[in-house]
Amino acid sequence: MAKPQRAWQRMLSGRRLDLLDPTPVDIEVEDIAHGLAFVARWNGQTMGDYPYSVAEHSLLVETLYRRLYRSAPAKWQLAALLHDAPEYVIGDMISPVKAAVGPAYEDLDERLSAAIHIRFGLPAKIPQQIKRGIKKADRISAWLEATQIAGFEETEATRFFGRPDPDVVAGLDIILRSPAEVRSDFTARHADLLKAC
Repeated sequence: MAKPQRAWQRMLSGRRLDLLDPTPVDIEVEDIAHGLAFVARWNGQTMGDYPYSVAEHSLLVETLYRRLYRSAPAKWQLAALLHDAPEYVIGDMISPVKAAVGPAYEDLDERLSAAIHIRFGLPAKIPQQIKRGIKKADRISAWLEATQIAGFEETEATRFFGRPDPDVVAGLDIILRSPAEVRSDFTARHADLLKAC
């Protein structure tokens, strides 16, 4: 009889996260922050001495979400910060790869997202209106990343992601930092938002 495949991953916190049946009790922000700080966006195809991490991207998306929705409560800002949190164990796949993998990727992402949300006091499924707002911030972030560190011309980035409102992106320059620094900032921002919820 074939041995069953292992479907869990040991985290640095000592937790065992079952990828097929994740539970909120096995989720720790330190594991998320660490994992995301070491996962490169754009498949690592960015300029600079450090990769542009999903943790850095998440901090930027949360900043943009706050700028777009100034009266948004802290819990939705937290949802924006955690919008890519499952990638701490499944990595960051570019959209064409996600499309090729199909519904299995989306299903895994949804299970992990639900456990993460519940762990930090959010609803398992974020309301569609809030998800749309976070997606808008995500697309603006993608435009900034594309034009500042991924080698896109503005016209090309605008074709893919739309041109952001200049007031929303004013003063937002992407600076590539060490994973340790980004991990620390992600954890600190998460703690601030949890206190405010």
